Amino acid sequence: MNDQKLSTVEPAKSPSESLKNEETDSLTSTFILLRSIWCTLWLSFLTMVDVSLRKAGREVISPRVKLWAQRLLKYADVNYVVHYEKPWSIEPGRRYVLMSNHRSYFDIPLVLAAIPGTVRMIGKQELFKVPIWGQGMIAAEFVPIDRNDPKNSMKSLTRAKRLMENGVLIWLAPEGTRSPDGKMQPLRKGGFLLARQTDAIIIPIGLRGTETVMPPTGFKINTGKYLSVHVGTPVDTALLSRSEKRELPLRITEELKKLSGEIP
Repeated sequence: MNDQKLSTVEPAKSPSESLKNEETDSLTSTFILLRSIWCTLWLSFLTMVDVSLRKAGREVISPRVKLWAQRLLKYADVNYVVHYEKPWSIEPGRRYVLMSNHRSYFDIPLVLAAIPGTVRMIGKQELFKVPIWGQGMIAAEFVPIDRNDPKNSMKSLTRAKRLMENGVLIWLAPEGTRSPDGKMQPLRKGGFLLARQTDAIIIPIGLRGTETVMPPTGFKINTGKYLSVHVGTPVDTALLSRSEKRELPLRITEELKKLSGEIP
């Protein structure tokens, strides 16, 4: 397995250290949260203005998205390492769908910082209703989806397809919401429909430890944690038979459970 070590703070802490139930005091946690909110709002506002005035395209916005993600990890004194089950590179002309487990809001900056290429997220529409941040995400080509409205969900998938045709890697958490106990929840069908309709390559990604930084309930941030990103073997849906495509959700569920450390 190939390892890519990406550390935001030196020296990196060992995985065993991150397993300790050490919590950051409330004052420090609040300061980090406020700092993260300010960074988010400022970069979102800047993106809104640049896009509305046509001063910035994807070549400017994509590095800004990476910068935002890296800053949030740095503020929380997070270190992380990326493990690749099999080396892969982006093939020109192919579509990609990244699928990960979901345990914390910190999954978002971790994936955006760790995965190379131009990555955009499909997220629940509630996130896009947050003032300034929501408008900033839309300006940055993130895709909102209403899970309770099939018609609007299809429009979101159509928008995601257009982005994929322009070389954007679409990332989604098929569970649809954060796991309250770290165990995989049933996967929703939308991401698999998108992958099948575009003959996309699915990249399964297991995220470990993000719930120790920000638990699924509340907004308290714990610092100094050591996270890991486990990138699985790509699954080319264009090479799958009909029966294999039908079994794809089960296959990806098992992959994500292994990659996220839920099962050996």
